[in-house]
Amino acid sequence: MARNDRSSSELHKGLKNRHVQMIALGGAIGTGLFYGSASSIGLAGPAIALAYLIGGIMIFFIMRALGELSVDTPNSGSISYYAYQNLGDFFGFFSGWNYWFNYVAVSMAELTVVGIYVQYWFPSIPTWVTAFGFLILITCINLLSVKLYGEFEFYFAIIKVVAIIGMIILGLVIIFTGIGNDGVPTGFSNLFDEGGFMPNGLTGVVLSLVLVMFSFGGVELVGITAGEVDTPKKTIPKAINQVVYRILIFYVGALLVIMSVFPWNQIDGQSSPFVQIFDGVGIPAAAGILNVVVLTAAVSAHNSSLYSNGRMLHSLAKQGNAPKFLDKVGKRTGAPVAAILVSSGVAAIAVIVNFLFPEKVFSYLMAIATIAVVINWMMIVIIHLAFRKRIGKEAASKLSFKLPLYPISNYLVLLFLIAVIVIMGFIPDYRLALIILPIWVIILSVGYKLKRK
Repeated sequence: MARNDRSSSELHKGLKNRHVQMIALGGAIGTGLFYGSASSIGLAGPAIALAYLIGGIMIFFIMRALGELSVDTPNSGSISYYAYQNLGDFFGFFSGWNYWFNYVAVSMAELTVVGIYVQYWFPSIPTWVTAFGFLILITCINLLSVKLYGEFEFYFAIIKVVAIIGMIILGLVIIFTGIGNDGVPTGFSNLFDEGGFMPNGLTGVVLSLVLVMFSFGGVELVGITAGEVDTPKKTIPKAINQVVYRILIFYVGALLVIMSVFPWNQIDGQSSPFVQIFDGVGIPAAAGILNVVVLTAAVSAHNSSLYSNGRMLHSLAKQGNAPKFLDKVGKRTGAPVAAILVSSGVAAIAVIVNFLFPEKVFSYLMAIATIAVVINWMMIVIIHLAFRKRIGKEAASKLSFKLPLYPISNYLVLLFLIAVIVIMGFIPDYRLALIILPIWVIILSVGYKLKRK
């Protein structure tokens, strides 16, 4: 009898090292880089590369803290499970639902830009129609076995990685040879000619940190995969260490190439900067190919978001922090079917919002996702502090994958993330998120109290 109960609520282990590597990488290379980078470039100019380096260092510490927790106790509940284990029931409830809320917002943001990318070829198709079509497609993929999901995401991520590398190489060809630019090499003068490397001063770099941190959202998907990996103690550390430096290379390298080929102040944000630069220098074939890639990137990021949301709801249900029916998994697939369908149903709100407010929806969703992911990252760092305190110095000395510079790195990251929240108040489109945050905390607190009765 116990075996039957287990088979009806336990996730199947089907992810390999290559799946985890690409899920982590693919989750972080999405809308933030391919579309949202236009806004961050507008704020900081070429100095956006500096903002990504600063943000990347903080992400490294966050990921190493999560990695230490994941290697010690692999669990698909990730942040929710570790909060439950180290801080208590309320924080398990709060962290899990906030994580789910975060990736619902990300899912909705990705669905929004999918329509914008399709309009590059078919401008008459409303964004909400495209969003609805891809919502159905990605939901079906997630209802398959985790191994098949891993294969889909592996190839989605491969396309993105190869495209970014190809774009960097093609951009360098234009920079040094002038091919596609009437034979005139662009060089690197665009990084300094249009107002200098830091055209908007330090203020622009500081403000851009908010958008930069949104771009990094998704790297923590590694923690979610831990419960479905065959060899977590080997796979998780390798994935975390490699993903962080790869992302920095892709983000910093790609953006420096973009701004060398095309003046930063001519990037209009109407389409992906990756597409615009090749349209602008007269290489429409390359622009069309890159639009396929950025479309794939958005679909991939939505795919990863729905995957993580399904696992988080499943974990919350097993903790008793979500309705019991959400802990059931498919007998053949091992996927949390009910949790995936509920998450997808909520993400479908994006289709309605795109129909009603197509102009502003992306910036608002990005703001909400950013505040939620910042809270997630703060929780990871706080949970790690509690974990170290709970296990004691002797047990900590035996950990195989440790956070460097503990506890200094913990407090440094917390101060940085608090600063990001404060900075959001100075960006008009992000102020909405600061209004939603306390309302969301109140809703979660009331929900927890009602659950306890």
